[in-house]
Amino acid sequence: MRPDKFEKIINLAINLDASDIHLKVGTPPAVRIMKDIVLLKEDPLTSEEVENLAFSIMPPTAREIFQKNKEVDFPFEKKGLARFRVNVYTQRQTIAISMRLIKINIPSIEELGLPQIIKSLVMKRAGLILVTGPSGSGKSTTLAAMIEYLNQNENLNIITIEDPIEYVFTDKLSLISQREIGIDTASFSSALKMALREDPNVIMVGELRDLESVSVTLQAAETGHLVLSTLHTIDAVSTISRIVDMFPPHQQNQVRFQLASTLVGIISQRLLKRKDKMGLVPACEVLIGNSTVRKWIRENKLTEIPKIIQEGQLEGMQSFNQHLLELYRKNIIEASEALMASPNPSDLELAIKGITAG
Repeated sequence: MRPDKFEKIINLAINLDASDIHLKVGTPPAVRIMKDIVLLKEDPLTSEEVENLAFSIMPPTAREIFQKNKEVDFPFEKKGLARFRVNVYTQRQTIAISMRLIKINIPSIEELGLPQIIKSLVMKRAGLILVTGPSGSGKSTTLAAMIEYLNQNENLNIITIEDPIEYVFTDKLSLISQREIGIDTASFSSALKMALREDPNVIMVGELRDLESVSVTLQAAETGHLVLSTLHTIDAVSTISRIVDMFPPHQQNQVRFQLASTLVGIISQRLLKRKDKMGLVPACEVLIGNSTVRKWIRENKLTEIPKIIQEGQLEGMQSFNQHLLELYRKNIIEASEALMASPNPSDLELAIKGITAG
């Protein structure tokens, strides 16, 4: 693909406020806008175009991985325009490219429309904060906003471990070291172990992928560090269950105690279309690790947690339905969008009807 054609696609994606670019042989370039795939008015891509582009933006280390595994992740920056998290893979024996657009300017917690309680949570000196949600729900952006909030307000040593590096931070009040898997370190677990020797106040782990990384993360949170990370889980209860279930049965009770003693909070989010068509807005469930939550985690009574969230608004907790209702009442999202995203749509519908009737 000619450089000018690639730059045109990037510019179109930025101007359309797209979240992703998809390049596939035999199809015009496509972008994702407001969660929907849109084909650009361009000629279908040839095998030669996609392959040439993939190898022209692929670092040497990524090329080795791709030739071995037929798929690879790596970062790419178009100077002055944007950064991308790139995934190159093969399908039907041809190369395809998916590019997640990462804005150069790190958005603030306010700009993202995140609950303000997140500022209080991230100011804790030690413990574990998890941001969860399905792929494409904005977890990495939320983590970046939290790190940038600390960077602007606290004098800290912050270490991030990412695969690949997405948002690039500029040191302000804090010192931030960003380590990329496969380039700066071999794995999440090895980087986590070494991070404990690097005098950190805060460690950000891009994703908790396996038992070893979870184990070291809990250790770090127990020993006086604030650890931020993500999981592909849909809510607080499934997040706690996922962490515990990663371990063999004879270790699970110990893990419950570790998690109970370290958990600062869990922010579970999903992105919804704004009513004004001006982008997406996060809907969040927020669990705060208070004494009652810690008790139910230790005793493995996770069915009690949704009630704690529902009744914990004075502490800053909120259920998905409570936030969806708030977004609807503020005229930010349509009722249909709220109901589609709700884990309990019948309850939410009753609440919406009550508000409409009143």
